[in-house]
Amino acid sequence: MTTDPLAQFRWLQAPEADAANPLGDIYCVSFFRGLEPAEVLRRFGPAGPPGREMSFAELDKQVFEFVQETGGGECGGYVAAIPAGEWCVAVELWGWNATIEKTLTRMSKGSEVVAVGRHDFAEDDFSYAVDGTLITSFPPITPSDRHGSDPDRLNDLMREIGLSPEEDDDDTWEARWEDMSSNGLARAFSLAARMTGVTFTADLLQGPLLVGAIED
Repeated sequence: MTTDPLAQFRWLQAPEADAANPLGDIYCVSFFRGLEPAEVLRRFGPAGPPGREMSFAELDKQVFEFVQETGGGECGGYVAAIPAGEWCVAVELWGWNATIEKTLTRMSKGSEVVAVGRHDFAEDDFSYAVDGTLITSFPPITPSDRHGSDPDRLNDLMREIGLSPEEDDDDTWEARWEDMSSNGLARAFSLAARMTGVTFTADLLQGPLLVGAIED
């Protein structure tokens, strides 16, 4: 039995070539409260066609083709929506739309959204928005660097899972940096699970996914 509290989230930090991580080194996972998959897709692509069911392998292929055609600078072009109790999980392969403040606040109107993004060539991100307002956002590697309308709202939860909201002093910053480099993203997903009650596991990718196009 493992005593690692982050064990169930470590697959999300695994290298791109690791079979445990089918998402790669650039992706975004967002959680929408009280919305059905079709409505989540509509928020990513308001004028796009209705979603259609795909397997994860089909989604992966479609995103790969889009990235090849566009040179990778326009995200992955598609998003998959998966119902999870009171929440709906949106998965963007090679995407980061839900971590863009302007986009996130628009998509959160009438709802509550928690987004976690991985980007090995830029910066990982955790963001929380409610009804059109960004509450708090920070890079998991430096959780003290927060902004939003109420950046301290999640501080108690953050401390519980090792995302200290306090700034480091000269004696602690190096150890904290090493910890967050190795564990920050997993801790961000742990925080999302605490907030939503949804533990994002690879099993959620096994069923049919409702997939839609992303439009600016």
